[in-house]
Amino acid sequence: MSSTLLEVTRASHEEVERLERLIVKDLQNEPPTNKDRLYQSHRVRNMIEQITSTTNKLIEIYEDKDSSRKDEIAALGGQTATGTNVFSAFYDRLKEIREYHRRHPAARVVDANDEYEQLLKEEPQIEFSGEEAVGRYLDLHELFNDYINSKFGEQIEYSAYLDVFSQPERISRKLKLTRQYQEYLQKLLEYLIYFFERTEPLQDLDRIFSKVVTEFEEQWATGKVEGWENVGQENGDIPAEHSAIDLDYYGTIEELMEVGPDRLKEALAALGLKTGGTIQQRAERLFLTKHTPLEKLDRKHFAKGSRGPQQNGNSVTILPSADAKEIALIESKVKRLCDLLQETMVRTKENVEKKQALTYEEMEAEREEEEVQAESESDDDEQQIYNPLKLPMGWDGKPIPYWLYKLHGLGQEFKCEICGNHSYWGRRAYERHFKEWRHQHGMRCLGIPNTKNFNEITSIEEAKHLWERIQERQGVNKWRPDLEEEYEDQEGNIYNKKTYTDLQRQGLI
Repeated sequence: MSSTLLEVTRASHEEVERLERLIVKDLQNEPPTNKDRLYQSHRVRNMIEQITSTTNKLIEIYEDKDSSRKDEIAALGGQTATGTNVFSAFYDRLKEIREYHRRHPAARVVDANDEYEQLLKEEPQIEFSGEEAVGRYLDLHELFNDYINSKFGEQIEYSAYLDVFSQPERISRKLKLTRQYQEYLQKLLEYLIYFFERTEPLQDLDRIFSKVVTEFEEQWATGKVEGWENVGQENGDIPAEHSAIDLDYYGTIEELMEVGPDRLKEALAALGLKTGGTIQQRAERLFLTKHTPLEKLDRKHFAKGSRGPQQNGNSVTILPSADAKEIALIESKVKRLCDLLQETMVRTKENVEKKQALTYEEMEAEREEEEVQAESESDDDEQQIYNPLKLPMGWDGKPIPYWLYKLHGLGQEFKCEICGNHSYWGRRAYERHFKEWRHQHGMRCLGIPNTKNFNEITSIEEAKHLWERIQERQGVNKWRPDLEEEYEDQEGNIYNKKTYTDLQRQGLI
């Protein structure tokens, strides 16, 4: 019965409308936990993909490239090759319907609402590692090992790496032009994209990246990309041996030959060496510079008119690496994703620091407690919460104990104007917020250092007034030559500059 093209069109429109109503119904429910929020987002994402797929089919039908829709509409009007016969078309269709029900006497109308309602109870399969804890934390241990074991990295703790991995501008440009750094950066971008798609499935990552690419192209054209400004290098010109090929990455001449003759020629030209010969001869000539400085190489290896490492004055004219723009673009994408995942990065660091203070037994007990709570969450939500004292709710959705409320003053609300009038509940959270990024950012915007002198200061006016007083006090403590510079007369008496000048002017010295 639904084999006709018009019936397929009608069913497709009905499916789109049903899915739209289901999306609205699902989003009206506020998910109680992070896990439920993820399930809801993925359900909505799946329904949006179904709508997109069905809509594309409808577009193909309406384009009617093979004129099948036009012919079917004409057939409904009774138009045939011999002329128009409405009654004949009507009875033919009636005969088709009767024949269908004769062959399927047990056929019944299926209510599609029940089938679609099951989509709201679906729990999509989302893969997370144990460290990621259902999307609450990042798992960067593999990338951390790559970082500390690389030439561009440094030996730091995992908690410190969580602060620096989003700052590629800290790495010098010379080390960025290596294949090792490019592979590391690509792995980092792939992980962040994979994590972002799992935790924020409703975000349009293609649109975000298209905006990043547009801004990057404008900045690259003007030389304003952070860490890739149009300068020789942080401390001068880029050394020639690192201009095109990182020789430390290659152990033999055969491995070096794999980069190709063109790359070898560019590297040799940048060093002022001869660029002719076979690919093996070029590789051998370039491989000599790995362990031998240019000034100690035989003159026969240098091109005519070249003065070796001193060509063109005191430095070599360096062409930018062919991969420099690609690396800079990947860095821009990584930084954009880090901005979007800022809260997750903060939670991850707090979780790592918390684990460092726990024993193995305590971590296991905490993990088991979280599993038990996750299983009982659905049952707890259905029960009415008994809270006659109007106590604040804890992280588990239940009222906190009364003794804890009185001990820490968790019922008190503290507002901080520097943090944008953000509210902090409880004395402990209020004291801890002075070291958090929100308060530090607010102080930085005021041009005031976030030192311990400004603890308990939440007003912008008070912070500015205190900073002025500190600056005035620092001015008093400065060295004043008229009072502190010492002079000695012929008899060995010591005076400061002001007293000595006055006595000399009076003729007493």
